[in-house]
This record gives sequence, C-alpha cells and structure tokens, in this order.
Amino acid sequence: MTSETIPTNLARLRERIAEAALRAGRHPADVRLVAVTKTFPVDSLLVAWEAGQRDFGENRPEEGAQKVLELAARLPIAASRPTWHMIGHIQRRKAHLVSMHFDMVHSVDRLALAQKLSALALDAGRELPVLLECNVSGEASKYGYQAAGWEHNAALRERLYAEVAAVLALPGLRLEGLMTMAPLVEDAEAVRPVFASLRALRDALRERFPEVTLPHLSMGMSDDFEIAIEEGATLVRIGRAIFGPYRV
Repeated sequence: MTSETIPTNLARLRERIAEAALRAGRHPADVRLVAVTKTFPVDSLLVAWEAGQRDFGENRPEEGAQKVLELAARLPIAASRPTWHMIGHIQRRKAHLVSMHFDMVHSVDRLALAQKLSALALDAGRELPVLLECNVSGEASKYGYQAAGWEHNAALRERLYAEVAAVLALPGLRLEGLMTMAPLVEDAEAVRPVFASLRALRDALRERFPEVTLPHLSMGMSDDFEIAIEEGATLVRIGRAIFGPYRV
C-alpha cells in the first residue's frame, strides 16, 4: 500500500459510510471510522493522520502501546492527540497497558477484566469508557459475553442483565455500549441479523437500565460495515480497506 493509496481509500470509505448512514435515515456524522492499525507501521498511521483520520484501533496491548507513544512523538507538538481504541482480547496481566494508553476499550468480555480495569482507572484518577463485547453469533471461536439467542432465552437474558449491572456498579468505568464481531461470510447481507440482534440487545438494556444511554454500537469491518451502519453501528472498525492486507 503506497502513501498515495491510503488517503484515496479513506476518502472512498468516508463516502460509503455517509451513503450507508443516509440510506438508514441517519446523519453520517453519527458514525465514526476507527482505522485498525494492527501489524501496520507508524509510517502508515502518519499518512492516515495527515489525511484526516483521528481514531485508531489496536488488537494487541503491547503493539498498541508502542504505537501510541511513537505516533505521539512524531506528530507536531501543537497537534491534537488521536483517539486510541483497544478492540482486541485483553489478558488481565496486560490490562495496565490498556488503561495507561487507550481512550476507549471495545472488548470488555468478562467481569474479572472489568474489575481489573476499574481498579487501574481508579489508581490513575480517570474514568475509562468501555463497551461490552457480546457474542451474538454463537461462534465458539469468538470472545464475548454469550448472547446468542438472548431474545428467546429468558435465563440467558437475566444473566446478561446481571453482568451489566455488575459492570455498572464498578467505579472508574463508564459503560457506553456494546461491541460484536460478525462471522466471515461471502455475502455480507447474511450477517445483518447479527448486527440487528446487538442493536436490539442495546435497546433492551436501555429499558432495563434507564440511567445509562449506551450511545455506541461497535460493529462492522471492511467486508460488512455498510450493513452494520444500516443496523445502527456508531463505530466501524476497518483496517484492510484502508491499509491493505494485514501483515504477518
């Protein structure tokens, strides 16, 4: 991927995001593009920054923390700081890197991790915005709170409500919504029910916990983000369509 290609890709993506939002009767500004930078060098991030990209997402805490520091060192002193999103699975022993370097966590998938992040946020004197990762597709390979079929399973639904209540009770965290990963399929339309299910779960949680607004749905990647936007995504996580194939 050349430095000329990245701005072109970003411009086209922004057009497609806007078109998808308008099809759904939404304002394009309600959808944020998170550029997924895993395996890509900071040089590529700088090109994206110069093309106006301000939200970046990383899957691995160590790699992400290094890039946060390196990109900050290479930006002009007067430049505003990018917003960094942790979107990958987090081991508790690496949670300190997430709390130290990231602005939002999309992948809180268990109470023990939420408790660890809560303690770290309190120690740092900050409030950390988090999303709960929910496995609404039922795939065994996916992380997240088990939520497949929650609409028709009262016991599962109550377990989810209890987990959410426990997270809401933790100081230092601000629960802002839900995240999911859809299955990889040839026809993106096939994953629409997954995105619709996450949106419906968010709406049900709003009714159960009226004290929170849960504004964000993090869903949709390079192959299916337009479907996700039509179903209510506010954060789309896109890497390949910006930077090219992920590097090994």
